[in-house]
Formats: sequence, C-alpha cells, structure tokens
Amino acid sequence: MSGDLVGVWEVALSDGVHRIEFEHGTTTGKRVIYIDGKEIVRRDWMFKLVGKETFNVGSAATKATINIDAVSGFAYEYTLEINGKSLKTYMENRSKVTSTWLLNLDGIDCRVVLEKDTMDIWCNGQKMETAGEFVEDGTETHFTLSDHDCCIKAVSSGKKRDGIIHTLLVDGTEIAETTE
Repeated sequence: MSGDLVGVWEVALSDGVHRIEFEHGTTTGKRVIYIDGKEIVRRDWMFKLVGKETFNVGSAATKATINIDAVSGFAYEYTLEINGKSLKTYMENRSKVTSTWLLNLDGIDCRVVLEKDTMDIWCNGQKMETAGEFVEDGTETHFTLSDHDCCIKAVSSGKKRDGIIHTLLVDGTEIAETTE
C-alpha cells in the first residue's frame, strides 16, 4: 500500500468482521479499496476527486459505498455506508437483528452469529446446518461446532419492550452474549 491510505473501517457482518481500507490519491485521482487486505477496486487517473465508490462486502455481497466529499480547499471527508445507511446507524440496527457470541472451543476462537429475522446461524463465516424445535417455553435451534452440541434457546422475556431473549448453550453451558 502507498501513503495514500485515508480511511480504515471494521464492519461486523454475519460471516465475520471485515476490514475495509481506502486509498485516495488527491493529486492523481487514484482510488483503491481493499477488503481484508485484498484489492477489490482500483481506479487510476480519475479527474473528479469527489464522488462515491460502491462495492460488495462479505459472502452475502452486502452493498457498501465510500463517499468522498470536499470539506475545504484540498481537504476531503470519507464516510462509509452499508446498505445505504451510515456505518454507525447500520451497526446500531444490526445489534437489534443479530446476537453474537465469542468463545474458544478446543483452542479455536469462534464467532457465532444468530440472524434473528431468518434464524440463520453463522460460525466463523460459515452458515451452519441447524435443526429447530418448539419446546415448552419457546424454541431451540440445535447445531454442532466441532464435536460440541450447541443450542440457541429463544424464550419470551415476558416484557414487550425486551422481546425474545436468545441464549447460546454449548454442551449445556450458557455462553455470555457479546456486543459488537
């Protein structure tokens, strides 16, 4: 990478946390975007220094846009949007529609993500095979990590404001949820 690096963002998606880096050569008009260290967009000799670059992130091809705006003179501001929302708004909304747990199983760090709207479960970027069942107090979604039996329980909190509480159990032991 050259000395034109102007923006770095960490974006947590279901398939993992992705690092987005943006290079902007304000003298040459060059624009380069890297995701997780891999170059995905390169434009050299762009005469228009402001504008936007749109690209996809992650295995679900989530739409991302880097906005380039002139602030004053030769100063520029760079903002990242995910699915048409500012990164901050996207992450706040994402925390409402997903639950995330970080744990270490057999010496391997695991990031388990539940997408509450689809009940899809991801672990370290892989969508897991699951089996769901209704139980007396809610639902249980079963899956396996290595040789460990895992289950996400969905139980009503009894309060409309709090909604449904999701709990991850690994071999019967509850794992604390992580806030990203």
